[in-house]
Formats: sequence, C-alpha cells, structure tokens
Amino acid sequence: MVKEIERYGIPIIHMATIATISESVGANRIVPTVAIPYPVGNPNLNKEDEHTLRREMVKRALDALTAEVSGPTHFE
Repeated sequence: MVKEIERYGIPIIHMATIATISESVGANRIVPTVAIPYPVGNPNLNKEDEHTLRREMVKRALDALTAEVSGPTHFE
C-alpha cells in the first residue's frame, strides 16, 4: 500500500521497530521506532523525557517527508 500511495505523489513515512519489514513492503522513508510494545514511546522515562522522545520522532518523520529519496532510506 505504501508504494501505491507514493505512486500518486504523496510521500509516506513508515515508522517501524523492525526496519527490514518496512523495506520489504516497499517503504522509501523509514523512521526506526523504540520497541515493539511501545513503538513511539518509552514508559520507563519520566513525563518530560517521554515528551522529548516523541517530539524528536515526529520531527524526524516530518523531516523525512520533505526529503528527496530514490529508494529505501532510514532516517535515524
């Protein structure tokens, strides 16, 4: 589905814990996440650090949306 949406010119970010799966489904913009049970968070962090972590991940994803890519690219 990722490839089909991008074919219409709409950039897609695939946020996933296991990046190889993202590559196998054809994602071009891959943002690695934290862990399988908590992909975009870490319950072991305090409230402020958790907020910072999530903010950084969203910023990374937004930056990836504007990047020109020609194939699978990881945004660490």
